[in-house]
Amino acid sequence: MSLKLRLTDDMKAAMKSGDKQTLGVVRLMLSAIKQREVDERIELDDAAVLAALEKMVKQRRDSVSQYEAANREDLAQIERDEIVVIERYLPEKLGEAEILAAIAAAKAETGAAGPADIGKLMGVLKPQLAGKADMGEVSRLVKQSLS
Repeated sequence: MSLKLRLTDDMKAAMKSGDKQTLGVVRLMLSAIKQREVDERIELDDAAVLAALEKMVKQRRDSVSQYEAANREDLAQIERDEIVVIERYLPEKLGEAEILAAIAAAKAETGAAGPADIGKLMGVLKPQLAGKADMGEVSRLVKQSLS
């Protein structure tokens, strides 16, 4: 089952059960996906849907930090609750050990040896780890392993 179809089914289930919070967040996700499809005039596959959902999580995390800085814990909690719902649809994140193993394999594959090879290494790792790991963390670990 595709991720978009799963979202649609979960929206219907939330309507039937009266779960207003989940319903609202699932509608937001479907709206963001549909907006991107209309803007780009394409049908999004699961990888693109995951990218859109990850972007939504990142936006909400930024909002949480801003709300906490402004002492608006009520709004920060709403954003945290939305993150929990969105993360149900994202794959399990890899741990640091798995990321380091992927970096080591990519280094062996590309022959990367120094800081000048960061771009080459990230080019190999990004398609492999997209959706499975925080790319900021991957970048940090790549820089650490090449320096």
